[in-house]
Amino acid sequence: MHAVRITLPSGTPAAFVPCPGATTGLVIATDVWGLRPLFDDLAERLASEWSMSVCVPEPFPGPAIPMEFEPRVAALRAASDSERLRDLGEAAAATQCGRVVLIGFCMGGMYALKAASLPTFDRIVPFYGMIRVPEAWRGPGQGEPLHLVASGYPERVLAIIGDQDPYTPPDDVAALEALGVSTVRFPEAAHAFVHDPSRDSHRPDDAAMAWQMAREWLQSA
Repeated sequence: MHAVRITLPSGTPAAFVPCPGATTGLVIATDVWGLRPLFDDLAERLASEWSMSVCVPEPFPGPAIPMEFEPRVAALRAASDSERLRDLGEAAAATQCGRVVLIGFCMGGMYALKAASLPTFDRIVPFYGMIRVPEAWRGPGQGEPLHLVASGYPERVLAIIGDQDPYTPPDDVAALEALGVSTVRFPEAAHAFVHDPSRDSHRPDDAAMAWQMAREWLQSA
């Protein structure tokens, strides 16, 4: 199975890995660095191992943004939830599966939490997604993940969290749990400990456990 580039109805590019005979589709919301070979490889692996058709939309469609943090934060401040959630919904439709699930990492984890406001996804796993929008990211088009989760389907969400992650402080985690969101907390893990083995924060044993828990949650019910 190989990732190919498609264009969603909105005009947003996406990677797509079809899995013949799949009954479940998987949408992946990327981190702040966007659609790149890391996510092509991840989509191909999960399509094969999980027997799902996988679609990964680019979170920053339009003119290319430098691979530097500040320009991407500026793009986030200008981003609109309605556009990002639209693209996640169109990615779900692109899988052509009757049942669709969603995972997201870092920034994508934040959007995965926001997507819990929609009926689109049967199960959602945000990996270390921001529970409240960081101050530097806030803009007029950004809603708070907690508010959007509360308005939708918190029971569909399993949040995977590192206890050493400054983006998911204990009070925010408690507020998320109070809404009915299930959580798995890794005591020694910091931010981004699962999806990118090249990062210093990567923890192979915790990552393997997190992947297994995510798979079980996504394949349940």
